[in-house]
Formats: sequence, C-alpha cells, structure tokens
Amino acid sequence: MQKIIILDFGSQTTQLIGRRVRELDTFCEIMPYNKFPQDDPSVIGVILSGSPYSVHDPEAFKVDLSQFVGRIPVLGICYGAQFISNTLGGKVEKADSREYGRANLETINLDNPLFKGFEKGSQVWMSHGDTITAIPEDFKVIGSTKDVRNAAFASTKQPVWAVQFHPEVFHTLQGTQLLKNFVVDICGSKQEWSAASFVDSTVAELKAQLGSDRVILGLSGGVDSSVAAVLLNRAIGKNLTCIFVDHGMLRKNEFTQVMDDYKVLGLNVIGVDASEKFFADLAGVTDPEQKRKIIGRDFVEVFNAEAKKITDAKWLGQGTIYPDRIESLNITGKVIKSHHNVGGLPKEMHLQLCEPLKWLFKDEVRRVGRQLGMPEHLITRHPFPGPGLAVRILGDITPEKVRILQDADDIYVRGLRDYKVKLSGEEARKVLAAGIPADMKDGEIEVSLYDQIWQAGAILLSTVRSVGVMGDERTYEHPVALRAVTSTDAMTADWAHLPYDFMAKVSNEIINKVRGVNRVCYDISSKPPATIEWE
Repeated sequence: MQKIIILDFGSQTTQLIGRRVRELDTFCEIMPYNKFPQDDPSVIGVILSGSPYSVHDPEAFKVDLSQFVGRIPVLGICYGAQFISNTLGGKVEKADSREYGRANLETINLDNPLFKGFEKGSQVWMSHGDTITAIPEDFKVIGSTKDVRNAAFASTKQPVWAVQFHPEVFHTLQGTQLLKNFVVDICGSKQEWSAASFVDSTVAELKAQLGSDRVILGLSGGVDSSVAAVLLNRAIGKNLTCIFVDHGMLRKNEFTQVMDDYKVLGLNVIGVDASEKFFADLAGVTDPEQKRKIIGRDFVEVFNAEAKKITDAKWLGQGTIYPDRIESLNITGKVIKSHHNVGGLPKEMHLQLCEPLKWLFKDEVRRVGRQLGMPEHLITRHPFPGPGLAVRILGDITPEKVRILQDADDIYVRGLRDYKVKLSGEEARKVLAAGIPADMKDGEIEVSLYDQIWQAGAILLSTVRSVGVMGDERTYEHPVALRAVTSTDAMTADWAHLPYDFMAKVSNEIINKVRGVNRVCYDISSKPPATIEWE
C-alpha cells in the first residue's frame, strides 16, 4: 500500500498532519525524525514536521536529507522548512518578534502545483520564533506574507517544497487543499485508504495471522475495544473470548448496559465484578499516579486469573490505537501520565499480542465501527479513562464518593444527550464530515450537545467542602466540577462553550438530586496547559 512518511521533530501538531493526510484517503505513518525507512518501496512522499527547537539549538533534531531528497517528493513544515533551508545553504535567523497567529499570503505563485486552487490573500497560521532570511540556491519563493517574505519556497531542480506556516491547523483556511496538492497531485496517491478497504484487508490479515487460534480480548466499554472486538469477531467468530472487568468505578449502570450491548453484537463476553478488590487496594490512596498504577496492576491480576481459565488461548487482543503508540513513544522521552493500554504483556501470560486498530486514529476507528454496522451510541461514546472515576475523584476513593460522582455524571451526560442544537455552515460541515448522522433541512442540521463534544464528565472535589444553604439549613458538602472539551485528537483541546440555559438546568438538577453536593463549577481550561482529565 502507498504511504506518506511524516518525520516527527516533536511538534504538538504532528498527529494533526497525519489525520489530515488520512482524510485524503491516503495511508501515512508517523515516525521519529531519525527513523526514515530507506528500503520501503511503498513510500511515495515525506513530510517534515514542526519542532519546539530552533535549528540552531545544540539539542535540535537533525536528519540526513540525502536519504530522500531527490528520490521522492518532500514537504517541510515550519521547523521542517527551516531545517531544509539551513541544511541546503539558506539562512535561518532569530525573528525580531515571534511570528505567531493569523497571516495572509499576499503573494502566491498560483502556477506552482503546491498552490493549485488557492485564492490570493489566503489565510495561514504562523507559529515560530526563527525566520528564514535566505533560501538555498536553486530554490525560489512561491509565497509571501506581509512580514514573512520566504513563507513558502520550492526547489527548481528537485521535488522539494517548504512552508513556514502550518497547513494542518484549522486556521490555515486552505491547508487541506495544500496537503491534497502535495499528497495526491505531487506524490501521486491513488487514495485507496478507507474504512471499507481497512475492514476487508484487516479481516483477511487477521484470518491469516490467527488461523484457528483462540484470542482473549479485554473490553472496556469504550469505542476502541468494542470496534476491535467486532472486527476480530468477524474474522474468527467463536474463537474470540472477551473479558469485561468491573472495577467499581465505571459510569452509573455502565456494566449492565455494556454487557447488554455486547450481547446484541453477538460477542462472547465474560463479565467479572471485581469492585471489592479494587476498593480495598485503593483505600487511603490519594496520589493520582499511584491510583493509576494500582488499578492497572489489579486489572492485570483479575484479567489474568480469568484468562488462565481459557487454557488454549494463544493471543491477547487489545484496542490500542495509533495515538496511544505515538504518545507513548514521544521522542522527547517525557511522560505526562501513564497509559493503561500500552506497554507490553505480563510475562506470565505467555500470549502474543494482536492489535487490529494499531494504525487508526480515533475518528477512523469510528468510521470503521460504522462500516461494521455497530450501533451509533457505541460509536459516538466519549473517551473514558481506563482507571474510570478514580481519576475524576480528587483524594482517596470510597464507594460513597463513587456513588456521588456517578449520580452527578449521569445527570450531566444525559443532559448533553437530550439538549439539541441547530447548526449551519462550517459548524454543520464539521459534524457531517465526522460521520455523525444528521438530517439537513433548510441548510441546518440538529444534533445533541453530546455529539459536538470530544469528551465530557464530572469531577468530584472530595478534598474540598463548601458552605451552602438548603431548606433554610446550612450545608457543608462537596463541589462538583463539570468538564467538556472540543478536540480532534486529544493532543490539544479547548473548553466547550455550553449554553447558559443548559448549564443552569444541569447545575440545579445535580444540587437538588445528588446527596453530598451543594455547588457546581465549570472548568474553562484548555489543553495545554491543563490536561483533559484532572488527574
């Protein structure tokens, strides 16, 4: 299969480049800057990402351009453009002031294939501290803004292009067009990557890989593990056994609801209620990372005990997706928080690993789920942390605190599902492009708030109490914080601007109906600097 290689120099938007390429029905692989696959004949183009470094920093990431320049088309973005210029004889210097935010291409060479279909004055997004003051010989400028003369340039002898702006971000209005020009027209992508082709090829690969072997898969109730289970079920049927462990910190009634969903899908599922063990081992623990490690350890112990009963199993299936693997292999080597589904198998299990979704981004997983005919409410479920509500309760974990948070969270999430909004224009286009079912009428669509949001949930501030008044009596109970974010890949996220009337209704219902809560707050922090989850 044809592929584009994206060499990652540490930019926060590298994954976004990957998603944009995939949206062009073209397979791509994100690799560390120094891991270019030289002997892979399927590579049709290379994109060099941005970076937090200056090309002049001693620790800056560097790559040998001769591995691909002159052989296949190359596109440098931001740091990638500066690295190309600096390496091939141009000049990169510190800008007088950081060039950040919206700009317009006042000069564009519309005859250059990279800018086919562009409009003069097209808006782009800058984000760099250095600037290219001279381009290499045999290169020519093909785009300039008011403040950046060398905003885009191209080689006159080799298939090399470079832009100092970010075509992958939403604020570069014709960024998708630029990437399409590069990936499809310049690199020659046949655009054969799709949900349907993925299902067909993956089912065939799984049948060949697994044969008549038995596979065990741990289900979480989320979209990733569910889609992985249905995909495996289509390939090997009764040879798949799924295990769903209830650690006691799921959403309200989630264990029963998910088990019912899996029966409808025809999956062979074993449900295990291990909540007593988890609560006992978490007693008195307040450190977030320690909570995660205890839950991860206990999950493996419970899962392993159940899996050993299936004596002829040879494989362990997981719903690991591409962003899990990329973030866990971050080239900076810095871990923000541990991941529950990446990191290998317990040695004593003696099972081989099977990850049918390991190349997919989250939105691609959902498209595959729809291709497989799964119910929409399973496909559109928001991401939920592996440790569950344990990392949405500040402080130690008790069954009573979990009960309080489950009740508050249930009111909040049901409210998001019930509240409908009408969208038109660009907002409607985004929803329809994401594959969310909606009927267009008079140029408008109606969807729930839930479907507009990447992730939402309630957080119990159990280490805090606040004074309140109920029925002329003083209360001294816990606040609940509500969190809702919009995102495309969870690497960055913005807080969702929920309607005031919705917030008022939900706040009132939580305070009136949930014993132990007398105050509701709303988290308006973006990622970065905050993370989506509080712990």
